[in-house]
Amino acid sequence: MRSVFVLFCALSAARAQAPVIRTIDFYGIRKASAAGIRQALGVNEGDALPRSKADVEQRIENVRGVVRARLEAACCEDGGAILYVGIEETGAPHFDYRAPPAGDAALPEAVVKAYHAFLAAVQRAARAGNSGEDLSRGHSLMADPGVRALQERFAGMANEHLAKLRAVLRESADEQQRGIAAYVIGYAASKDQVAADLLYALQDPDDTVRANALRALAAIAVFALKHPEAGVRVQPAWLIEMLNSLIWTDRNNAAVALVTLTETRDPDLLAQLRQRALPALVDMARWKHLAHALPAYILVGRIAAVPEKQLQAAWSSNNRETVIRQALAKR
Repeated sequence: MRSVFVLFCALSAARAQAPVIRTIDFYGIRKASAAGIRQALGVNEGDALPRSKADVEQRIENVRGVVRARLEAACCEDGGAILYVGIEETGAPHFDYRAPPAGDAALPEAVVKAYHAFLAAVQRAARAGNSGEDLSRGHSLMADPGVRALQERFAGMANEHLAKLRAVLRESADEQQRGIAAYVIGYAASKDQVAADLLYALQDPDDTVRANALRALAAIAVFALKHPEAGVRVQPAWLIEMLNSLIWTDRNNAAVALVTLTETRDPDLLAQLRQRALPALVDMARWKHLAHALPAYILVGRIAAVPEKQLQAAWSSNNRETVIRQALAKR
């Protein structure tokens, strides 16, 4: 399961040139030299994506105080790439993953085929500009009729094969099988039970497994908010810790889920966010690509106790820094 960076590079090979970088954003820089990291990065906005991700990461890791670096390219800003540069410094918060499981648990072939058909249908829907989705039932149902029909099949499959999905998620050595399980299990009727399975998957060593689990948890969080009588609860602790991950997709997807979880402005949850992840959220809220910055900005505003209307007004007037300063003042 390829990262967005690899996908960009595959597309660029077909065009005989690398995609142009429209925006570069950083996160995790606290004590290390920002100028040194930029110099080691070796590219600027307007340049092509670097040909070797690993070589650039190694150069950045040679900067004093940097333990690890991570480059991820996301789509899209004015037809080009958004390059995220993640830094983990000495002594900084660290998000750990489990060791890869080594078992041979496997999904029924029907589930695997349905998932691959779903991915192909999603790509067709995206090209047609029909990628809207409804999360109110606790799982994604897309507006595109073809995609939605496949997703509705997942509900039956998840209920029928729940034990197998759980076994694969915990035991399979095949990360693609675990990734499929993390997506499909979210369609099971027992949202309160599978939320625990998805929280377990947040420490999977594979990026796609974690991303699918986060998306499924975000949908369950929407259901829990709309149907409090169901008694479904998504525990936020691991989501908060993921905001300190070196991986951009971990941070971005966790922030999206936490926007839903903080909608009621629970003071204990906001206190946890302030204590464990405010610097990470501030990094994200300052990102230049607005769609990616918005979830973290909302969380920063809620930490600062800024009313929602004022939060929206500051965003609309491009006055993010005022909200950020208010949140930092509460530390």
